[in-house]
Amino acid sequence: MTIKDTPEAWEIRATETPFVGNKTSVRTDEVVMPDGSVVRRDYQVHPGSVAVLALDDEGRVLLIKQYRHPVRQKLWEIPAGLLDVPGENPLHAAQRELYEEAHVKAEDWRVLTDVYPTAGGCDESVRVFLARGLSEADGERFAVADEEADMEHARVPVDELVRGVLAGDVHSNCLVVGVLSLIAARAGDGLDALRPAEAPWPARPFES
Repeated sequence: MTIKDTPEAWEIRATETPFVGNKTSVRTDEVVMPDGSVVRRDYQVHPGSVAVLALDDEGRVLLIKQYRHPVRQKLWEIPAGLLDVPGENPLHAAQRELYEEAHVKAEDWRVLTDVYPTAGGCDESVRVFLARGLSEADGERFAVADEEADMEHARVPVDELVRGVLAGDVHSNCLVVGVLSLIAARAGDGLDALRPAEAPWPARPFES
């Protein structure tokens, strides 16, 4: 038995979009179930995201702390952002986010993992990159605003982050998934065996 997610699309009898926001929207589909019944499914339509687990030469992960209004907490996270342009190369988007949120660039990029964070209620897909060979970015710092204007920065050893994840002290999906994936990759075939930075991403196809 092969454990692998597979594409499938059940019949949709009708669809409507009762809410359209600045970046995302809400869609309601009437979906035909296997027994022939029809049910309504509400979900958030999302452009997709990228996140960057930036690992420095001392084995520390670059973190930012940012206010997240829906959960009423300031969360420690790894740099991340939306795929603002349809079909945008996710590597380019990840490089942009690392520059904008941390003023850092990286020499070596790999795909760490791809995840659907909340597949039961949102179609968002996130590609988490591993970035190594870090250095300060060229030019002036990106001008931040809103929640980003209050961000804190830190570099934290991987083992300390793992303890924080297991203790329930950090909760950001991308941070948790990224750090535990890093540990698993190290224990397996090694970081250099990870997928290349521009590996295919069926959930969000792109042009190289």
